[in-house]
Amino acid sequence: MPANSVLERLPPIGIIGIGAMGMAVARRALDTGFEVAVRDVRPEAEAEAARHGAAVCASPAALAARSALVVVLVVDRGQVEEVLFGDQGVVGAMRQGGIVAVSSTIDPGYAETLGTRLSAAGLHHLDAPISGGPARARDGSMSMMAAANPLLFEKMAPVLRLLAARLFHVGHRSGDGARTKMLNNLVAGANLVAAAEALALGERLGLDAGALLEVMLGSSAQSWVMADRMSRALAGDFTPRAAVDILKKDLGIAIIAGEQVNFPTPMASSAQQVFTATSAMGLGAEDDAAVLKYYRMRPAGK
Repeated sequence: MPANSVLERLPPIGIIGIGAMGMAVARRALDTGFEVAVRDVRPEAEAEAARHGAAVCASPAALAARSALVVVLVVDRGQVEEVLFGDQGVVGAMRQGGIVAVSSTIDPGYAETLGTRLSAAGLHHLDAPISGGPARARDGSMSMMAAANPLLFEKMAPVLRLLAARLFHVGHRSGDGARTKMLNNLVAGANLVAAAEALALGERLGLDAGALLEVMLGSSAQSWVMADRMSRALAGDFTPRAAVDILKKDLGIAIIAGEQVNFPTPMASSAQQVFTATSAMGLGAEDDAAVLKYYRMRPAGK
């Protein structure tokens, strides 16, 4: 399906799901000059977006009717299905040739089906997960790993780079974006657990965790995840940028994908066990750096 001429100008954009990442993307789009519409199940989130200049829509369908590009940033597969194909979903209301960028972290098999289903409805699919956290989404420096028809990607790239300076074309198949994000999250999750384990062990050994972190960030253990998450955790800031339960879910996606091709994933499995235990302590809605609390609260010998 050829790219629609509606994209020859900066397209009106609709963002469904304005949590921490979605809100940051919406504000970045507004600052960049997009006409932005939003939809969320939480009235307080919609009210905040409206204060920044976004138009609030009563349903995904109402948002889709006024948008040339819809970005979906909801939590999981079930929510993606509802906002796209539900009674008030995007598919029944969006103009032919419209672009649907699914940026939620979902399982690759489901992401792959979206390409066929959206194409049958006369819409383009961008399998386009994002990464980098709200601060980088807000300033436009986040990463986007997009799978799409090469012609569509080439036409959309200048628009997408206004939102994600680190734009990667990871394949032409729907599902390749989801696969790439899944593997990125596997490494991030395992890295975060290892960092929390090391800092908590350091504390048990009588070291100053802040000093230990400083050494690690200047040595071979350094990583962006460690610098971002553990710096805030040691300061006592567990405001969720990405919640424990979200990364627990994301690691589960990687584990299942490995099982489907008979590929063991011991690192993903071990990390998910830590996130599961952290969630069981009542910390599932806190920032994923709350795995540090889990290690700190573990009794000696367990």
